[in-house]
Amino acid sequence: MAFLDSIRSIFIPGYWPAAEDACPAPATEYHIRPLTRRQLGEVIRLNLRCFANGDHYSKYTFEYLFDEPLSLSYRIVTPEQRMVAFAFALVNENGSAHLTTIGVAPEHRRRGLAARLLDHLEAAVASRSLSTMVLEVRVSNVQAQELYRKRGYIAVQRISKYYRDGEDCFLMMKAL
Repeated sequence: MAFLDSIRSIFIPGYWPAAEDACPAPATEYHIRPLTRRQLGEVIRLNLRCFANGDHYSKYTFEYLFDEPLSLSYRIVTPEQRMVAFAFALVNENGSAHLTTIGVAPEHRRRGLAARLLDHLEAAVASRSLSTMVLEVRVSNVQAQELYRKRGYIAVQRISKYYRDGEDCFLMMKAL
């Protein structure tokens, strides 16, 4: 397996072993900060680790999100300023916002970081007088669905073959 990992690292920049192989990080404090283009390289590397199944965004997608004036982006950092989570949302002209991606480093999961980021993002969206947040989530991603349901999101539609691998998603919404 180590041999295959070394081969993948040559052809797939930033390739990381599967998320389930990550050992939990030591307990620490976390702080939410704005995420800017200056952190492009760092968010790309973290994104590859968060979405090792291939759902990760490309460099060009992140560049678009950073350049889009209607984009909101935040990160969670440790006291050493190491990014361990990120989230992006796009503000729509129809009075809603779209959570485009949210990721937490595998070794920092199960600590409420996604919920903290989501709450922060929702507050930023609500402060802009927007009334709704929407998102898509894989049908198989039961953990994420549970997080969203606990935060008040409801599944309003199942979209067939939404992901590159053909898996369906649920479109979820929340009134803010």
